[in-house]
Amino acid sequence: MAIERIIIVGGGTAGWMAAAALSRIKAGRPVEIALIESEAIGTVGVGEATIPPFVGFNDLLGIKESEMLSAVGGTFKLGIQFENWNRIGDSYIHPFGAYGYTMGGISFHHVWHRMARAGDKRPIQVFNLETMAAYFGKFARTEDYAREDLPPVNYAYHLDAGRYAAFLRRFAEERGVVRHEGRVADVALDGESGFVTSVTLDDGRSFAGDLFIDCSGFRGLLIEQALKTGYDDWSYYLPCNRAVALPCQREDGSPPPPFTRATAHRAGWQWQVPLQHRNGNGHVYCSSYMEDQEALDILLGNIAGKPQAEPNWLRFTTGRRKKFWNKNVVALGLAAGFMEPLESTSIHLINTGIDKLISLLSLDGITQVQEDTFNRLTGREYARIRDFLILHYNATQRTDSDFWNYVRTMEVPDSLTEKVALFKANGQIFREEDELFTETSWAAVMMGQGITMGGHNAMADALDPAKTRHEVDEMEKSIRYLVQHMPGHGDYLARYCPAPMAA
Repeated sequence: MAIERIIIVGGGTAGWMAAAALSRIKAGRPVEIALIESEAIGTVGVGEATIPPFVGFNDLLGIKESEMLSAVGGTFKLGIQFENWNRIGDSYIHPFGAYGYTMGGISFHHVWHRMARAGDKRPIQVFNLETMAAYFGKFARTEDYAREDLPPVNYAYHLDAGRYAAFLRRFAEERGVVRHEGRVADVALDGESGFVTSVTLDDGRSFAGDLFIDCSGFRGLLIEQALKTGYDDWSYYLPCNRAVALPCQREDGSPPPPFTRATAHRAGWQWQVPLQHRNGNGHVYCSSYMEDQEALDILLGNIAGKPQAEPNWLRFTTGRRKKFWNKNVVALGLAAGFMEPLESTSIHLINTGIDKLISLLSLDGITQVQEDTFNRLTGREYARIRDFLILHYNATQRTDSDFWNYVRTMEVPDSLTEKVALFKANGQIFREEDELFTETSWAAVMMGQGITMGGHNAMADALDPAKTRHEVDEMEKSIRYLVQHMPGHGDYLARYCPAPMAA
């Protein structure tokens, strides 16, 4: 059956990202796209951090970066600073962009390890532009200096999620997406195929569709409540199940840092997402080890200014739907699954879900092979991200609470055990297929949390020591030169994308 009407149930970041991306189809085919959302249902919108592929999503839509960042009070992000994760007092940055560059076909961390064994005292961080710029609060884009002998800058954004959804709503509506206000009261299924045929709102209006996108959040109105898809619970590995979020003013007048901060506490961790006009803050924790009031007290005791709203409490079960695409329903965002925002993957999973949907979508109808492929690829992506998040908890030397004792000693998936064992043996990291996290990502977190390389790739020993040292010295020099000449992050924002609400 041809797809002539696409219905998106739910707004927020997921709904409006889907609407904005799918609106591009209308230029080629006469497809009706409607989005149903209720003003009465709040969104999670707590100030979102993103990762570099998200820059490409906005580019693809033809959105002007400076205009978008100005509208959403956005800032730039060069990586994530992790504090207290291995031991209390420890700190490291997981940067965007690589350590050094490949030499003789070998990843740079092998070359660095060989030099360190020979007595070189420089930490690997000095060979990463994003880490050094983040430490000094500096920022520029690659096109600002456009010199081939200098490394590129890899970045993402911090956004006000509510403002970003509103920005995309204007974008999508200008391109023919029609928004309907209301709550879904009933979902009708076809007696034979089990496909969703229509949704009815609480005021009696009914909307028939051929393809439905479920962006209804944790409730999974279509994917779960109507289609009973089922859920894989991952809380054994990732036991945090609560969060309290709170925006605050930045009262010391300091510019926003160009990185997200994730600070580990007694039974979870706290995020700080710096926007132009405020900080987004939250405390993710496990209710088996911490009471709600204690979680709120810890958050209030560790924010940079006066709260600007009442605390927003969230409950969740980490995991994923057994299917992300079931019959004629595709779930995106929280309706598809949830993994805590430790590595800013929430918006990313919406983005890649939309990418896969658009790649597989045929307006001639829905086939089983489309559904199966979408589910296989998405399932693999969720599992790889899950393993990376588990690494942060499991690779710790903290013994100060029952929570840390649990995550440090729990059984972890074989896929993660193998990755860590290989790195400990000789620093080898295999990126499997199109997995999100790079070699640098894995190396940064493993080394940052005390997992050391026992050796390095034998090919590193075959490189000429004098030539290698000269090349590595030049690498460090060019990074230092670039960081010295970059403007401060606050100055850059004021010139490039000042937000009216930040003035």
